[in-house]
Amino acid sequence: MLEIEKLSKKYPTGDLALTDVSLSVPAGQLVGLIGPSGAGKSTLIRCVNRLVEPSSGSIRLNGEDLTRFGKRRLREARRRIGMIFQEHALMERLTVMENVLSGRLGYVGFWKSFFRRFPGQSVAEAFKILDRVGLGAFPNKRADALSGGQRQRVGIARALLQNPDLLLVDEPTASLDPKTSRQIMRLICELCAERGLSAIVNIHDVPLAQAYLPRIVGLKAGRIVYDGPAQGLTPEVLTRIYGEEDWAKTERSEDEEGAGEQETLKVEKVLEAS
Repeated sequence: MLEIEKLSKKYPTGDLALTDVSLSVPAGQLVGLIGPSGAGKSTLIRCVNRLVEPSSGSIRLNGEDLTRFGKRRLREARRRIGMIFQEHALMERLTVMENVLSGRLGYVGFWKSFFRRFPGQSVAEAFKILDRVGLGAFPNKRADALSGGQRQRVGIARALLQNPDLLLVDEPTASLDPKTSRQIMRLICELCAERGLSAIVNIHDVPLAQAYLPRIVGLKAGRIVYDGPAQGLTPEVLTRIYGEEDWAKTERSEDEEGAGEQETLKVEKVLEAS
């Protein structure tokens, strides 16, 4: 379980990116994080694994306050936090398999990782995950030869190889076409359901968030202004988050509503079977 209490981030310039943010994410829950540019979404998820240092507040993962950890304990804690980046953060000249195995860097020594000598169990698990994300046929393909959707799948596989308790996902569909975006969101949801993973997904596409993420947290100017079910994102709520606009045009059609319900049912079935 992730528990964030009164988290604030003030930059040296004096700008407040986050102000008294409190949020609890139970095990296995998926949360969509929405809001205008500059609302603090990326800062929030990067504070959780301390890629950005919070100014005040606490961040507890399974009861341990990450804000109090020194470098060594923080490295150990980061093993349990998988990060999926908007720009994929792949090593371009390395293969798909080598990029995925980098998810185990926190578990092996420096020299073993430098010479890419990973335990056989890690390699076997990497092959299984690659099959699951649809890249089983491409372990030796270089990262710079992949499509955008394939690159995102590599990033997902790398995060899963950490065997994390929590996924932090930063704009997973920002550079993808609509069909690939749905495929990636569906894959993230299914994998979280299969593994009982919690996830916070920073996403700009409100209809896509509504279709796949049951709980939505809306940020505006570094503060939470909405925390509730996806179906609660009425035009009035969207105005509160983003400002005045004709939000009726962003509401999903009946076909999209049906597709979203089908995706939710699929995830629920995976949960029941696991």
